[in-house]
Amino acid sequence: MKPDLSNKSILITGAGRGLGKHAAQHLASCGARVGVADIDYGNANETALEINNRIGKALAYSGDLSKKDVFEKISADFVNETGRLDAIINNAMLLRYCPVQDVDEDTLSVMLDIGIKALFWSAQAMLKHYDKERGGRIINLASPVATRGFPGTSVYSTVKGGVTVFTKTLAAELGPQNIRVNAVSPASVPTPGSLCLNTLEEYEKRAGWIPLRRNGTEEDNSNAIAFLLSEEADFVNGEIFNIDGGVAACN
Repeated sequence: MKPDLSNKSILITGAGRGLGKHAAQHLASCGARVGVADIDYGNANETALEINNRIGKALAYSGDLSKKDVFEKISADFVNETGRLDAIINNAMLLRYCPVQDVDEDTLSVMLDIGIKALFWSAQAMLKHYDKERGGRIINLASPVATRGFPGTSVYSTVKGGVTVFTKTLAAELGPQNIRVNAVSPASVPTPGSLCLNTLEEYEKRAGWIPLRRNGTEEDNSNAIAFLLSEEADFVNGEIFNIDGGVAACN
């Protein structure tokens, strides 16, 4: 049974495709009003239209969410449309694999900006717009690479390590202000975007060393996010929710 999120207004970053798009669709199907924010307006608008035509209510926003003023404007516009901000899902990220000697300054800056800076702007947006009585929710996207060494992922792993520490720190800092901060940590999920970086053969290989012997799905991740937003999770704070088939347990 899906949780009832009909009284929630939820802003999702990087929701134009992949895990973010599926999360937007899933949360809308739970009754939430969702803000679909993405650097690509075409993707954001397409996702919002699909939701509005088939599922529920969504609003599309476009901009570089690593920029403080952009995050502030998008969150303010969303609040003006929906009346409040109950939750933010920090999903937006750029993923590039390469050996550390090939990391260039531009790629490093972009990945750190959207992966780390945007988290701070999201917390500031939440503090500005949430209802103190209702409380606020922030959910970040972590990864098993934060605690496991995988060659070629030095930048991505560094970012996700930062996400993990940020999540725990903000849970302690914002908990007294009735804001819960958690993260979901999916492992290997062959979304259309990730299939541009890895082959199906690579995903079959990964499934072989995941304890449950399968890759994750978008549904696995979205179900976890919906749970963390539900009343059933009202005492869950600072958790890194591993949606990985047991990968983290093998550390």
